[in-house]
Amino acid sequence: MRTLLRPTAFVDSPFGDDGKVARLAGGLNWFAMVELIAVDGHTRVSTELVPVEGVESRFDDDMAAQWQALTSPRAPLQLGERTIRVDQPQVMGIINATPDSFSDGGQFADAASAAAAGADMASRGAAIVDVGGESTRPGAKPVWEGDEIERIAPVIRQLASGGAAVSVDTRKADVMTAALGAGARMINDVSALTWDDRSAGVIAAANVPVVLVHHQGAPESMQDDPHYDDVLVEVYLWLEEGIAAAEAAGIPRDKILIDPGLGFGKNVAHNLELMNGLALLHSLGCPVVVGASRKRTIGALSGEAPADKRLGGSIAFALKAVEQGAQIVRVHDVFETVQALKVWRGLRDQALTPRL
Repeated sequence: MRTLLRPTAFVDSPFGDDGKVARLAGGLNWFAMVELIAVDGHTRVSTELVPVEGVESRFDDDMAAQWQALTSPRAPLQLGERTIRVDQPQVMGIINATPDSFSDGGQFADAASAAAAGADMASRGAAIVDVGGESTRPGAKPVWEGDEIERIAPVIRQLASGGAAVSVDTRKADVMTAALGAGARMINDVSALTWDDRSAGVIAAANVPVVLVHHQGAPESMQDDPHYDDVLVEVYLWLEEGIAAAEAAGIPRDKILIDPGLGFGKNVAHNLELMNGLALLHSLGCPVVVGASRKRTIGALSGEAPADKRLGGSIAFALKAVEQGAQIVRVHDVFETVQALKVWRGLRDQALTPRL
C-alpha cells in the first residue's frame, strides 16, 4: 500500500496565501489542495482531498519524495545549442514524413517540403520540431529501419542546419543514431525504450533528452480492446518503472520527459480520465509532454469529425494540459496552439501581477 499525490484546486495567484498554496514544478501554476490517492497494487482503494496547508505532516518518506518532485523546478532542456525553458508551456510541432500517419500522412511530396513545413512551424512559435518516419497510429505496420531513415534524415538535416531544435519520433536504435547524426538533439520514443533494447544505450551515449511514452500493446493491435483496472494509477506506475529503467541505463533524470500516451492502447474514457488526472504525473519529477492533437477521442466527442476538423478539440486538450502544468504540448496546428497559449499566458501574467 502506498499513497500518491495529485495536486488540484488550482488558483490564479499565490498572493496573500502564503503557506496555503504550492507552486507546481516551478511553473506558472499554483494549487491549494492535494488528493491523497491510496493505492494497493495497481488500483486506488481510497482518496482524500486535503489542503496544502499542513499536508506535509501527513507524509511518509515516499510521499515526501513525491512532494519534493511536485514542487521542484524542472531543468531547462538542452537541444544542442538551443535551450528550451520548461518553466512555461512550450509547443512541439509534428512533421510526419510518412505516407500513412492518421492526420498528415502523405502531405509532403519530398524532404524539402517537409523541412519547409517544419521551418514554418518553428517560425510560428514551435520550440521543438518533432520529425517521424514511421506511423504508430492504430493498425499501423512496422517500417524497415532503412526506409525510416531515408524518410527522416534529409528533413532533420535541413531543419537543423536552419537552426531549428529537432526531435525524432522513433522507437529504433539505428534510426535514433542516424537522426542524431543528421542533427536531431532529442528522442521521442513511443515505446519508452521497450521496443529496441539498444535504444537506451544510444541515448545515454549521446546525452540527449528522451520522451518516454506510455503504451499498451503494439500499434497493430493496441486499440482492439484496451483494458485497465485503473488507467491513471497504472500509467503512473508504468512510467515510474520506465524512468527507473532509463536511469539504470545511464540516462540522467533531468534528460527524461514523460508522456501519458493518449490513444496508445486507450479508449475514449481512458484518455479523458488521464487528462482529468494529468497533474498526478508531476510527482514523478519529469517534464510532462501531452500529445492529444487531432486524435480519435476528439472525433468521438464531436460527431465523428475527421482528423482535419479537430482543431477546436485539440486546443481544448492543449489548454486542459497546461492548466495542469504540462510543460510541452505536441501539436499539428502550431500557429493556432501558440496563439491560444499566448492568451493563456497573458491571463496568467495578469493574475501574477501584484495588485498592491
